[in-house]
Amino acid sequence: MIDKTYASATEAVADIPDGASLAVGGFGLSGNPIALIEALLAQGTSDLSIVSNNCGVDDWGLGILLNAKRIRKMTSSYVGENKEFERQFLSGELELELTPQGTLAEKLRAGGSGVGAFYTQTGVGTQVAEGGLPRRYDGQGGVAVASPVKDVRTFAVTGVERDYVLEEAIVTDFALVHALKGDRHGNLIFNKAARNFNPLAAMAGKVCIAQVEQLVEPGELDPDQVHLPGIYVHRIIEVGTDIEKRIERRTVSAEQAASRPMPEGA
Repeated sequence: MIDKTYASATEAVADIPDGASLAVGGFGLSGNPIALIEALLAQGTSDLSIVSNNCGVDDWGLGILLNAKRIRKMTSSYVGENKEFERQFLSGELELELTPQGTLAEKLRAGGSGVGAFYTQTGVGTQVAEGGLPRRYDGQGGVAVASPVKDVRTFAVTGVERDYVLEEAIVTDFALVHALKGDRHGNLIFNKAARNFNPLAAMAGKVCIAQVEQLVEPGELDPDQVHLPGIYVHRIIEVGTDIEKRIERRTVSAEQAASRPMPEGA
């Protein structure tokens, strides 16, 4: 029987070398593979090129690798919520390939599906297609590296001619993902928002490492409920259901806020 389980996060990421490229799941702080990220931090891996929707926050998710200056380049669609990210980017310490969110998702999916590139309308008429987006600053306010011009072609879709920009697929050396459930064959089920980028990141990695809250035996998962088949997953560890999860911004509805008494001295 194929058994893809590893004893620990440390063991699962042990062969990720300096300079590796990683696709990392997560949407905001939802579905961050934090145990794998922490293991990667502990072993000292550096000079990483990471593809992820965002880079966590200053003290959580990929933010802990960023704070330790282990990341050379980020390919992301959203770069807010992280002051250290801003500082490193503007100072020229970090390279950023800013990518529209839907395009990033499709670049990962395409890479995992064997599609080399695709054309999309997203970004046509902007610096995404025309080039010039800053990728790395020189530390003096100037641009050291800018995005290149991309190929734009006209296609007649539904009888209407429109311009489309060429986007290349993404394939990385490794992928780190978080799932709600998984079996020893690597079949995975994700929970709500954690499903947004984790399956796509998993597909794009040549070697996919998954942490799951609950590990079950083969046959226990309803095949119709599996979100990602085990063919994409190479290693799996169990982290338990009590693993810490964080929320980026806590808020309440206007009605709840109005009904709460003001604290003394406020």
